[in-house]
Amino acid sequence: MKQFAIIGLDSFGKRVLEELIETGSEILIIDKNRDVIEFYKDKVTSAYIADALNEEIIRKLIPDSIDAAIVDLGGSIEVSILVTNYLKKIGVKEIVAKAESNEHGEILGLVGATRVVFPNQEAAKRITPLLLSSLIFNYLPINEDFIIAEVKVPDKYVGKTLVEVNLRKEHGLNVIAFRNEESNNYSLYTPEHILQADDVCVIAGREKDITAFAQILMPENAKGWKNIFKRFFSRFKPKEEKNGK
Repeated sequence: MKQFAIIGLDSFGKRVLEELIETGSEILIIDKNRDVIEFYKDKVTSAYIADALNEEIIRKLIPDSIDAAIVDLGGSIEVSILVTNYLKKIGVKEIVAKAESNEHGEILGLVGATRVVFPNQEAAKRITPLLLSSLIFNYLPINEDFIIAEVKVPDKYVGKTLVEVNLRKEHGLNVIAFRNEESNNYSLYTPEHILQADDVCVIAGREKDITAFAQILMPENAKGWKNIFKRFFSRFKPKEEKNGK
């Protein structure tokens, strides 16, 4: 059975905890908030009200054999960095840490995090395309350039087969499956399937190819899809202090 430790139960930590509870895994949680610990203590293997800033507490409570540790200490950037380093020093092999900014994420990686999560940015990456195109239903970035998305069939392809459209050759896209717009049941495509107006395709490909396929309209002053992301994500970066203060 897998064993996990969650240090800090801010919003991301809680979401991970609730998912892990469903798997039946052994879970250890640590948080300073008594109310949070009281709420979850009967749903996990071990629960401790403790200040994770104390390295001795981390060494005492978390075994080095644990499968993974998740760090989410809210906005306590300095504490999350220290706790990540404590976990690294005791030999935890998999450390997932939530970052508040790109700079925070870089430091977490340097001190021992094996995976850094940016919940705000990742949520923005998934939501922004839905706002920019009525044809995109779901959007899942796998990495910086590879996307899996649900895209409604554009009008110009309705009535054609996949062989006729030839998305792989013409657009660099692979069709994985499809569903009716009113249904959540997916079916695998056959080359002879005739695309319907209410078909929603699950496709995989590069960001720019999916963007073109979905006919996303860019602002005139935008120089590309990444510029939209760049401007959108800039709001998550900490403001520079003036005069070195």
